[in-house]
Amino acid sequence: MQTTDALIIGGGPAGSSCAWRLRQQGVETLLLDAQAFPRLKLCAGWVTPEVLADLQLDPAHYPHRFNSFDQFVVHLFGLSFKLKSVQHSIRRVEFDAWLLQRCGVPVIQHNVREIVREGSYYIVDGAYRARYLIGAGGTRCPVYRSLFREKNPRARELQTVTLEHEFAYDYADPRCHLWFFNHKLPGYAWYVPKANGYLNIGIGGMAQALKARGDDIWHQWALFIADLDKKSLVRGFHEQPKGYSYYLRDQVDTVRVDNAFIVGDAIGLATRDMAEGIGPAIRSGLMAADAISKGFEYSVRSIGRFSIEQGWIHRLLEYFMVTRPTRSLKHAAKEPLNEG
Repeated sequence: MQTTDALIIGGGPAGSSCAWRLRQQGVETLLLDAQAFPRLKLCAGWVTPEVLADLQLDPAHYPHRFNSFDQFVVHLFGLSFKLKSVQHSIRRVEFDAWLLQRCGVPVIQHNVREIVREGSYYIVDGAYRARYLIGAGGTRCPVYRSLFREKNPRARELQTVTLEHEFAYDYADPRCHLWFFNHKLPGYAWYVPKANGYLNIGIGGMAQALKARGDDIWHQWALFIADLDKKSLVRGFHEQPKGYSYYLRDQVDTVRVDNAFIVGDAIGLATRDMAEGIGPAIRSGLMAADAISKGFEYSVRSIGRFSIEQGWIHRLLEYFMVTRPTRSLKHAAKEPLNEG
């Protein structure tokens, strides 16, 4: 059985950032992931200036595609305006592999199935043993499932369902576009140019709100693709998108149980205005590492709930993205079923 001080399950930004910080602090660390890297990871790829600071990342020394915006075009209730906000875009297939390589700890491809506690150790599949366990395996993280699900249940009304596609494309418009609540979508759609001729397009909405009104994300995808074609942003698109789901930020009560931690999407930290998860995931991974190596308290209360600094905008987006759909779902749950 292989023994280490800290065992991280999940090699995405949260897990690799945690491993990077633990190695810096001299904590022996092993990381497990079910997939081999580089691996396909669809994502709009938002990277904020705060992420660069947290990772001590100089864009000039980043070896892969890196695109910067000082503003993006927002489409809201039929109106369009430019919102000043420094953001960057990366390709996750490159970014995640680079972070994992940089962290400098041993990485083993392994699909975790069983976690048990024996004395002061956590035993994973009878093959790996550690005093500290960090769950960074995303929405379906086995550490969350085994140790945190009952203590920290997820709010189903905050589940986001997403469809997107990333591909090589000779785009004519190099600006980033965001459409909020288009076609009554309880969410938003995006057009994000990447450096060196790649483009990411996608759409995300609140799953239960869509279902409650008899809509679905595939119908919204068809409307979105038609809009892109009409606006000449993407012409003749017929590719099949990929789907996944994750959770927006809720009241998070339990993120540590004894010496077990959860970070990133295993908690559900995506922001409540832009549904952005990379920054909160990285910050939580670093904080968990500091709790292990320095004895700091581990809490996500200091991790921001919003991506956009302008208060009136993020409050507006949170209301239409989260608050209003949640209220409607709770109201509908109290109404008698229509048997007619």
